[in-house]
Amino acid sequence: MAIIITDECINCGACEPECPNTAIYEGADDWRYKDGTSLRGSIVLPTGEQVDAEAPQIPISDDIYYIVPSKCTECKGFHDEPQCAAVCPVDCCVPDDNHVESDETLLNRQAFLHNE
Repeated sequence: MAIIITDECINCGACEPECPNTAIYEGADDWRYKDGTSLRGSIVLPTGEQVDAEAPQIPISDDIYYIVPSKCTECKGFHDEPQCAAVCPVDCCVPDDNHVESDETLLNRQAFLHNE
């Protein structure tokens, strides 16, 4: 499953540089599929949706750091544990019950994001 940042976030920013997929953004910042990935131009997501990897997407949160579920792999393929949760000083990076996914799905996402 993806990780979510709860409203206990103190906006310290410790999590953002730890994400190997650049799935973490500061509140109110636009995000892009291309950020920290190999994706460029028009792409077809694993869901079948076609998007422009370079187009800005609407922020998920305006107030606190947030994680884009479709870019989160729980660090599978990179680390043994989610790095955002490992460095968070207030333990607000937790599993997202709304995005429960298998290890296989997460590893396939990692391969898709990085063209492996």
